[in-house]
Amino acid sequence: MKRRPFLKTAAIGATAIFATPHVAANPALGGKKNRTIKPKRLRPGDGITLIAPGGPVNDEKIALAIKNIEDLGLKPKLSRNLRAKRGYMAGTDTQRLHDFHNAFADTETKAIWCVRGGDGCNRLLPSIDYDLIKENPKALIGFSDITALINAIYRKTGLVGLHGPIAAWDFTDFNTKHLKAVLFHGGAGHTVYGTEKTETLVNGKVTGKLMGGNLSLLSALSGTGFDNDFKDKIVFIEDVGEKPRKVDRMLTQLRQANGLERAKGIILGEFDDCEPGEGEDSLSLIEALKDRLSGLNIPMVYNFPFGHDKNLCTFPVGIQVALDASNKSITFREDTTL
Repeated sequence: MKRRPFLKTAAIGATAIFATPHVAANPALGGKKNRTIKPKRLRPGDGITLIAPGGPVNDEKIALAIKNIEDLGLKPKLSRNLRAKRGYMAGTDTQRLHDFHNAFADTETKAIWCVRGGDGCNRLLPSIDYDLIKENPKALIGFSDITALINAIYRKTGLVGLHGPIAAWDFTDFNTKHLKAVLFHGGAGHTVYGTEKTETLVNGKVTGKLMGGNLSLLSALSGTGFDNDFKDKIVFIEDVGEKPRKVDRMLTQLRQANGLERAKGIILGEFDDCEPGEGEDSLSLIEALKDRLSGLNIPMVYNFPFGHDKNLCTFPVGIQVALDASNKSITFREDTTL
């Protein structure tokens, strides 16, 4: 595949000034639409580059990530700055951006797997070489703060990203099953069912393009030019450690700025540790979610198995799916990988 030169940077202490021009914000979510690009499906023995575009990782997490990748029959490769650390980030923006670009440019790398999420991903967005990614499309896998990268890349290039387990995660049978369905087998016709905890908030069936991720990151992207329009989409949302008043505020932001009010359906994940404190004047989490969303009168499920809980399915951002809220199921209507 065609290689592109890396971005030139001028280091200043622990930070850097990037030579690429700043990408202007586009609150209207307009502009030219990119055609959908699908990454290649994986085969046993394929090389996988492990990166840390957000928070720092330790040797224990790296060891777990390596084991997980090898257990899938794949060959892990560590990015150069994987062990770098700068406060709450895995090195400087320059280091993390270098590893990110290098993974896409490397012809031996067939997919890019984030070892963890963590703060710092959205700092990289204005300086990413989106042409490099478009010319070297690969599966980017992760969740939580990786939401920023997956959504920005889809917005700028049309490349489908995978909101799934980070590499340093407990790969349960559930997680592995749904990962393999899209990574190794394409995914068309694959169905993900809710668990005993999953609730139907609004009955109905609907089809549309799947979009979403972590609520805090979706809200942070809103109005930046790296976000996506939720009009006519099936939107999946999860978060962790956010109180109902903050969930309310972020959902309101997405309704007012990103077309959430005109979505076709909503899939709510497992909002771990999001209930109010004891004695706190607050709506409960489910009351806040229903207050902000049930009035939209579109098919909707809650506590679907994705997010920061042990079991999480893999959701491809940018493919057509069918949501059957009454049956608590999502079926992929096209392949994610080719």
